Amino acid sequence: MAQRRSLGLARRIKYFFWRASNVDWANLRRISKKLSRTTWKPASLIALDMIWSAARHETGFTDYQDWDFHLLKHRDRITYMTHPKSNHIAQLVNQKPFRHFFGDKSEFVKHFAKFVGRDTLDARVSSAAQIEKFVKKHGSVMVKMIDSDGGKGIERKYAKDIADWAGFKDHLLRNQQFLIEQVIPQHPEMAALNPSSVNSLRIVSYFDGSKVHILARVLKMGNGDVIDNFAHGGMYTMLDENGVALHAAFDVEGDAYEIHPISGIRIPGFQVPLYKEVLELVDTVARIVPEIPYVGWDIAISPDRPVVIEGNYNTGVFQAKPSLTSQKTGLLPLYRQVIGF
Repeated sequence: MAQRRSLGLARRIKYFFWRASNVDWANLRRISKKLSRTTWKPASLIALDMIWSAARHETGFTDYQDWDFHLLKHRDRITYMTHPKSNHIAQLVNQKPFRHFFGDKSEFVKHFAKFVGRDTLDARVSSAAQIEKFVKKHGSVMVKMIDSDGGKGIERKYAKDIADWAGFKDHLLRNQQFLIEQVIPQHPEMAALNPSSVNSLRIVSYFDGSKVHILARVLKMGNGDVIDNFAHGGMYTMLDENGVALHAAFDVEGDAYEIHPISGIRIPGFQVPLYKEVLELVDTVARIVPEIPYVGWDIAISPDRPVVIEGNYNTGVFQAKPSLTSQKTGLLPLYRQVIGF
């Protein structure tokens, strides 16, 4: 036990010095000023607390804002998962030789072809004529970098806007947007949330070798962009065990929405369609690569079944925002119970 505590302290000290040498001062100032406007605390004290929390609780600055650390006491803060903690778990339990199945989107769609529910094409091995035929067949497509995260390099392209198909292929190769995908057709209830994007679920799971445990259930939705990623103006809220949205959604700026600003749909109480089938799907795909037991699955709901968008072996962290709920307890105890660290 003493050795484990010593290792934990050493890890926190190492993270503190790494964080101190890589401070995003502009982000620190922006977040501390914004949080100061919602409380009596001066921005300078919040900034100092953000730096302290980075060392004591391994929080990123966005973690601090997302889970209202400025409003929480120590006994509450120690219950929250953070992105650095999640990264530690991923590095420990997800075996490196098998990560390419998830880290490379082109490999993922091949390995999980039965469950992705869409046509795909690799621009690297396709002719301009094949790309033209594929895009015209679907009318519009999503183009993606194969190794990016946070929605980087994802764009929607329309056949009607492309005149030079050889030039289009060259453009994709230059931008390393090698993967071309059919736009996933959505269940009408999911599409209604935000018509411009595929609105998805993030289900974080852990496979212990016999049972698939669900660690987090999340509803993500866009807010005018073509993707629902947090970094692109999207927002999220947590789901209960039946797939019902529990609270208002919030975005990367910390702004909360009970009513979706574009669709006008009330978010708390929204029932995800086909949710039983979602859980069945996750239970199936989580067993396919048992060497990667800790995964954040992005799931879309098509009209007749849920499908997998991608699996993230180094998943982000999603928890309820305390200021939007009466809940001041994070998911760290559940992670510890299930994973056993």
